[in-house]
Amino acid sequence: MRVDRRAIIAGSLTLGAGMMLSPSSALAAQGPRPGTRPAAADRLFVSPAVEREIARVSALIGDPELRHLFVNCYPNTLDTTVFMAKIDGRSDAFVITGDIACMWLRDSSAQLNPYLHLTREDAALRELFRGLIARQARSILIDPYANAFTRDPSASTDLPWALADDTEMKPGVAERKWEVDSLCYPMRLAHDYWKASGDTAPFDALWAEAAWASIRTFREQQRKDGPGPYRFLRRDKLATETQILDGYGAPTRKVGMIHSMYRPSDDACLFPFLVPSNLFAVAALRKLAAVAGGAAAQAKLANTALDLAREVELATYAHGTMIDPASGQRLWAYEVDGFGNGHFMDDANVPSLSSLAYLGAVPADDVLFRRTAAAAWSARNPYFFAGTAAEGIGGPHAGLRMIWPMAIVMRALSSDDDATIRQCLAALKASHAGTGFMHEAFDQDDPAKFTRSWFAWANGLFGELMIDLARRKPALLGATA
Repeated sequence: MRVDRRAIIAGSLTLGAGMMLSPSSALAAQGPRPGTRPAAADRLFVSPAVEREIARVSALIGDPELRHLFVNCYPNTLDTTVFMAKIDGRSDAFVITGDIACMWLRDSSAQLNPYLHLTREDAALRELFRGLIARQARSILIDPYANAFTRDPSASTDLPWALADDTEMKPGVAERKWEVDSLCYPMRLAHDYWKASGDTAPFDALWAEAAWASIRTFREQQRKDGPGPYRFLRRDKLATETQILDGYGAPTRKVGMIHSMYRPSDDACLFPFLVPSNLFAVAALRKLAAVAGGAAAQAKLANTALDLAREVELATYAHGTMIDPASGQRLWAYEVDGFGNGHFMDDANVPSLSSLAYLGAVPADDVLFRRTAAAAWSARNPYFFAGTAAEGIGGPHAGLRMIWPMAIVMRALSSDDDATIRQCLAALKASHAGTGFMHEAFDQDDPAKFTRSWFAWANGLFGELMIDLARRKPALLGATA
């Protein structure tokens, strides 16, 4: 099994039979004990609305093991990863990923997503969302090209793998891998929070300045006027960690799509036009425009975001598909270069091709999407694995044979077929290896071989699935297995 570099640092990789790697000083809080939530006194953030939701949904889950997983996983972000503070009299929320004590723009947004529907009934939750939206804005203004940030904005990174990176590292930046989705997630979070809560307080001058910086960065990474200011080299033996051609990545024809040097897995792109991230950018920019034109009363910002969304959408639909040589059918490619080259695969990390409907980037019944998702969940995808424990999508990050629970959850969230959802629930129940929590990835034949015992995004996504099924498929939750 490939040992994940981040798990080595965080001390979270299980090597089987309970053996753990040594913990790192990077840990800022104690993670969950196997099998249970932290004791009430040890929880970092408590929401009465979330506790009521746990009780409500738990009562609908007939299977005791699924119920136990939900009770542990759904509040895991609040229990273990939220650090509240005040900056200039305003709420500040720093949300770590779990076993890495840094904040990813992507992960922190996704970690809070399962609580959005409760914000109207819980003032503490609203303060948490306000604090994260403000922290993300300040982080983007430190460096819109960074994917991860330190809790102390004046601190240098202490992530060992990032210390020697050949790029423009700034104080407050933990890692500087340019990923288009890193700027999309805060746009999505801000919009969905506004719609869920009706709260306009976060959308002030700070938020608007960060939104303008995000649009400027997307424009720079269309690279119409040259390579732009971003380059990245990592002196690492792994090809997935660095960029070719002096850190600028593979050549492209400048067609209007946005270059992404890294995937949401933090692995290097093969071709710089990452199709799911560009489609996500279109949807996110439209959400940004809605907030700017409504809650923030920033008409120019709204119009600029819409103009860019239209341009990227046209370019991606023109250049982001391919004819599958095996079937002769048109599919969304995973990555392309604008010269007509591209490849098909899918990665469990979101945005992925399989997650496009979940993200609102395409309609759920779109024929091209359904065909692409079916191909991704098949042997057509080199990172689709099927073993005796489960089947699902992985990716280069955790290695071959390693299935990500996140991909199984995404399949269930995107499906209306009862048999498919039941299969996903059975696989998720079988994958936690007695820990009571979701993991980053597990071996297709042996769930006891897994990476990241404390991965809050995966936990929250599982909780989100249970809440989704309680709304649209309660009979599936009521059944026992």
